[in-house]
Amino acid sequence: MPVLDREPSKDSGDGLPKLPLPSLKDTLEMYLRCMKHLLTQEQFDKTQNIVKQFGAPGGVGELLQSKLMERRENKANWVYSYWLNDMYLNNRLALPVNSSPAMVFPNQNFRAPIDSLRFAAHLISGVLEYKTLLDCSRALPVDYARGQLAGTPLCMEQYYRLFTSYRLPGPESDTLVAQESSVMPEPEHIIVACKNQFFVMDVVINFRRLNERDLLTQLQKIVKMAESEEERLPPIGLLTSDGRTEWAESRSVLMRESTNRDSLDMIERCLCLVCLDDSSGPELSDTTRAMLMLHGDGVAKNGGNRWYDKPMQFVIGADGCCGVVCEHSPFEGIVLVQCTEYLLKYMIGSPSKLVRAASVSELPAPRRLRWKCTPEVHKLLTSSADKLQRLVRNLDMNIHKFYDYGREFIKKQKMSPDAYIQVALQLAFYRCHGRLVSTYESASIRRFQEGRVDNIRSATPEALAFVKAMTDGKLSTSDTEKMEMLQGAINAQTKYTILAITGMAIDNHLLGLREIAHEMKIDKPEIFKDEAYLISNQFILSTSQVPTTVEMFCCYGPVVPNGYGACYNPQSDHIVFSVSSFRESPQTCSAEFVKCLVQGLLDMRDLCSKCNSGSKPNEQGKERVN
Repeated sequence: MPVLDREPSKDSGDGLPKLPLPSLKDTLEMYLRCMKHLLTQEQFDKTQNIVKQFGAPGGVGELLQSKLMERRENKANWVYSYWLNDMYLNNRLALPVNSSPAMVFPNQNFRAPIDSLRFAAHLISGVLEYKTLLDCSRALPVDYARGQLAGTPLCMEQYYRLFTSYRLPGPESDTLVAQESSVMPEPEHIIVACKNQFFVMDVVINFRRLNERDLLTQLQKIVKMAESEEERLPPIGLLTSDGRTEWAESRSVLMRESTNRDSLDMIERCLCLVCLDDSSGPELSDTTRAMLMLHGDGVAKNGGNRWYDKPMQFVIGADGCCGVVCEHSPFEGIVLVQCTEYLLKYMIGSPSKLVRAASVSELPAPRRLRWKCTPEVHKLLTSSADKLQRLVRNLDMNIHKFYDYGREFIKKQKMSPDAYIQVALQLAFYRCHGRLVSTYESASIRRFQEGRVDNIRSATPEALAFVKAMTDGKLSTSDTEKMEMLQGAINAQTKYTILAITGMAIDNHLLGLREIAHEMKIDKPEIFKDEAYLISNQFILSTSQVPTTVEMFCCYGPVVPNGYGACYNPQSDHIVFSVSSFRESPQTCSAEFVKCLVQGLLDMRDLCSKCNSGSKPNEQGKERVN
C-alpha cells in the first residue's frame, strides 16, 4: 500500500474526484492476462471463450457496464457498498485472526502493577486528544500520497469512523453502525476490560474531560473491582470471538434480558476499549506478542478480555505486551498506523501529567456491566470458547526481522521497495510450492471520494518468468538475463500498482459487474461461475505493506485455510515481516516460508550487487533471528 505524507490543511478531502469506472474491454483483457499463467491450458481456453461471450457487442457484459455507469452518476463511490459487504460484512468467519489486524507496540518495561495503569492513563489521554482533533471541525491534517503519484490529497472519511462506529453481527450479513445521528449524544465513555469483566469509565464528567491523574484513579478502582471474586461474571466477550452468524444468534439470546440490553448498549456506544490484560507467561518474543494481540491466547489467558466488534481495542498487558486490535471494516491499516503513531508520539513527547492539580473532586465510581446468564448463554459461551481455542492452536505466526538490508539498498538499485518486496514474496512462494497463486496486495484508492482499496495482483507473468529463472533455470540463465527479468517483474508490479491506485484495476470492477447482475435479478453470468473466477478470488497469498515511523509492526492471519498472510514494514536498514498460516493445512508452514523469503532476498541482493556493482548494502547489517 502506498505510503502517506501529511500536511496541515482545512480541507478534509472534500472535492475529490469520483472513482472512475474502467472500460469493460480493458478489464476483461487484463483479467485474462492476470489469470493465464495461473491456470491449465484447458481451464484458460474455457475461460477465454466465456470472457469473449460476456464482452460481446450487445451482450450481458455491456448491459451490466451501462448499469454501473448509471450507478457511478448517482453515488459518491459506485463500488463502496458492494466492496464493504463482500470484503467484510457478508463474511461469516470469526473476526480474530481471520479479519482483525493488530499493531504490536514496543515491549514496555513495567516494573510494578501501577506502571501499566499509568501507561493506560497516558494512552487514554492521547486518545481523547486525538478525538478532539477529529471533532474540532475535522481539524486533522489531510493525508497526501507518497510513493507512486505522490502529492495527491486523500479522502479522510475513514478517520472519522475510528471512534464512532461498531460492527453489529447479523444472521446473514453484519451492519457497520456509524454514530452520526444528532439525536444520539456523543459517546463520553470508554469500556475497560479487566479479568474478562467490562467496566464503564466516563472520560467526560460535568462537561470536563478527565485529566490523567483522574483517569489513573478510575483505572485503579476498576482493577480493585475486577479482583472481587464474588462479583465476577462469565467472560461474555468470548461470544464476540465466534463466527458472525453464531455471535448474532448469541446476541439475540442475550437481548432477551433488559440487563444485557443495557450492557450491550454501553459497549456498542463507547469510544473504544482498553483491555487490561494479565501477564501471559515468561516468553515475550515478537511472535508471541503478535499472537497475544490477535487472539489473547484463548480462554485460559486473555481471550475473553476483548470485544471484537469495536473498531479500536487498546491492549495493555501487565507484562508490557501492548498494542491495538482493530475491527477492519471501518478503515484501512494505514489509518490505524496514523492514529497509533500519533498516540505513541504523544506519549513520548508529552510527559505524563499525573501531577496536575485541578481534578473532578468527586469522581463517580466506574460501573461494572452486568449480565444475566441463562443455561443457554453458558452453553453458547462453552461453544465459543472451544472454537477460540482451536483458532489459537491453529495459528502459525512468524515475525521475522530481516537485518541484511532494507529500503535504502533497494532504492539505490533505482527500484520501488514495495514492488521489490512483492517480487521477493512471489519468489518465496514459488520456492515453497513450485507454482504461483492469486495474490492480494491492498492498494489505497483514497484519491477518490469514499475510496477504500482495490487489489494489486502481484503474481504477474513477469514475476513468474523471474522466479523460474532464479530456481528451475538457475544454471541455464545468465545473471544479466535474470537481472532483466527482475527489472521486468518490478516494472510490471509498478505498472499494476499505478492502475490500482488510479481506480483502473480489475477486482472492484468485476465485483461491481457481479453485484449489479444480482441486483437486476438476472441469472449469474457464466464468467462468475467459471472455475477461473473462483481461483482468481482464492487469495492464497494475502499481502500488505504497513510502514511505520515508530517502532511497531502490524500482523494478521491468512484469508483462506491453505494460505499465508504476509505483512511487511520496510525500514531504512531492515524489513519486518509478519508471516501467518494455519497449522491445520498440510500445505503451509510459516517458518518454511520465512526461510525461502530470506533466501530469496539474499539471492536478489547478490544479483543486484553483481549487476549493479558499487551498491552493496552496509556490512554491519547481518541477519538476526528474533
